[in-house]
Amino acid sequence: MKETGDDERMRLAEQIRVLSIAFETGALPTLLTPLLTVELTIQQLKVLTMLVTTDEGMTGSGLAEAFGVSMASMSGLLDRLVAQGMAERSSDPHDARVRRIHATEHGRSAMRRLVAARPEFADDVLMRIPLDDLRGLARGMAAVGAELERLHSRNQ
Repeated sequence: MKETGDDERMRLAEQIRVLSIAFETGALPTLLTPLLTVELTIQQLKVLTMLVTTDEGMTGSGLAEAFGVSMASMSGLLDRLVAQGMAERSSDPHDARVRRIHATEHGRSAMRRLVAARPEFADDVLMRIPLDDLRGLARGMAAVGAELERLHSRNQ
């Protein structure tokens, strides 16, 4: 029986999920050193992750609500992130009474080292892949990136 387009899509999606798990497992040793050397608590990492995912920044009260903690607790946590250069406070352009918190470039860089490091895409790996396969990988990744951007745009 011939495989339909939907059948092939399902088979390939499963193959990609299995490969992704293998990549993540293989990447753990590489990610361990940055994780052990960062001087942030788990709660600070969680807050920084939220800040990195938004360009407009967040408010302290919004973060306190999202994490189910008091404003005083969140304020102290944010003070420590600011002191470490991971975050900064600024006035809200629409309401001067509101302070917005943004991840700094230092904070974004720290998060990239921790969660976005992809050793499977390091030059020493990519440069050994046959050129046709590398082209296909680039096309596939561009398609996934475009779809993630569409999903992100719809959710805002």
